[in-house]
Amino acid sequence: MSSKGRSGRLAVAVCLILVLSPASAQSTEQRREQSQLEQISTAFQALAKRVSPTVVKVLAIGYRPLDDEEDPNSLTTRQQSSGSGVIVDPNGYIITNAHVILGAERVQVLLPAMDEENPKKGSIIRPQGRRLRADIVGIDLETDLAVLKVPAKNLPALELGDSETVEQGQLVLALGSPLGLENSVSMGVVSAKARQLRADDTMIYIQTDAPINPGSSGGPLIDTQGRVIGINTLLLTQSGVNEGIGFAAPSNIVRTVYEQIRRNGRVIRGDIGADAQTIDPTLAKGWKLARDSGVVISDVEPEGPAATAGLRVGDIILTLNGKPMENARQFAVNLYRPKIGETVRLEVLRGQQKLTFNVPVAEKLNDPERFAALVTGGENLVPQLGILVVELTPRILERLTPLRKGLGVLVVARTADAPVIEGGGFRAGDIIYAINREVVASLADVRLILSRYKSGDAIAVQLERNGKLMFVSFELP
Repeated sequence: MSSKGRSGRLAVAVCLILVLSPASAQSTEQRREQSQLEQISTAFQALAKRVSPTVVKVLAIGYRPLDDEEDPNSLTTRQQSSGSGVIVDPNGYIITNAHVILGAERVQVLLPAMDEENPKKGSIIRPQGRRLRADIVGIDLETDLAVLKVPAKNLPALELGDSETVEQGQLVLALGSPLGLENSVSMGVVSAKARQLRADDTMIYIQTDAPINPGSSGGPLIDTQGRVIGINTLLLTQSGVNEGIGFAAPSNIVRTVYEQIRRNGRVIRGDIGADAQTIDPTLAKGWKLARDSGVVISDVEPEGPAATAGLRVGDIILTLNGKPMENARQFAVNLYRPKIGETVRLEVLRGQQKLTFNVPVAEKLNDPERFAALVTGGENLVPQLGILVVELTPRILERLTPLRKGLGVLVVARTADAPVIEGGGFRAGDIIYAINREVVASLADVRLILSRYKSGDAIAVQLERNGKLMFVSFELP
């Protein structure tokens, strides 16, 4: 073969190498990326398969009042609502949201079907799992959490993780029964790890864009290790469905509530007889405080533990049991942890002087949580106002601080679909005295008065909140 021929073939080979090499490299890179995606997908499939058996559908069965237009011959109708829950103890303990079961006459839990219950797997559609009657162990309105117990043993359960380690951008899965579709899984990230919906609110949430819809309430938000880092609680929406802004109660708060409910049947919160506010620059400047951030005592109850110990309005709280206090919410939550009767050590700044006080912790009085157990279902519901109320019986009056008036009804909770009212509307613990100048002495009075008004009519409710009279006004939805 001539050298010219060999040179020509070599040139062609070199050209082919130059042309084909990038394609070959690209193909290798594509295979590598595809392999990585498949590994991620496989990992999430395994995770979902492992945790799904612990997620249950919660069915709350109760009654609600009927309008004359619905059925003039009946006062109430049976209704069933649903939410989600997660098994956290193999002996049948389940965590869900309080609003899912509050006021229910009967609660049932639908356990997911296990794979071993369908060994042949002839169909991709799972059979329905066991439906069990559930007992309400306790509820906590402030955190909107509840604990249920079903008569079953050796159930699959998830552990509660450490929500303090959650980071913005972290991948999470939300599980539950959105819109009644049990055993659904969605994926997203942590949008914010400590979101307050109102200033100085004692409750904070993990914000996530993992789709949460009506019915998801009470289901777990889990990390990639399968640990519960939150309980899906609510969403902000203008359309009624998910818009990427969902909120979950952090697992560390959930753990405290769960353990107290199992031990006491309810959450017992500590109090020292002093209120605190978060300091902002305007408050600091106007009240001439020594610091423009932190926590300041805004009220001290006469003859309470704080007053007896020597604390005063205007004292800046530096530490509680050695832990620096940065905001009022942190201060309030840290008072929930000591047992009733224990003493907490407060370091405060008064002017330029640092002082230390030892203050005994007492049980928080006038807590509306104590009356949640008195709600029996539809008979306590006022749908026009979106609240559950109980009448002021002698037993309840004994457990309340002296009221401004002797007649009225006590608001125990707001319902999940309560109408949006400017200024926040009703709160647990409010005492309703009158509606549009008509005196309220019983739940029947509330219903009779509201029956005279239609959608769009103005409603002005006089109530007592924390010892002060005020009005809540709005138009009927």
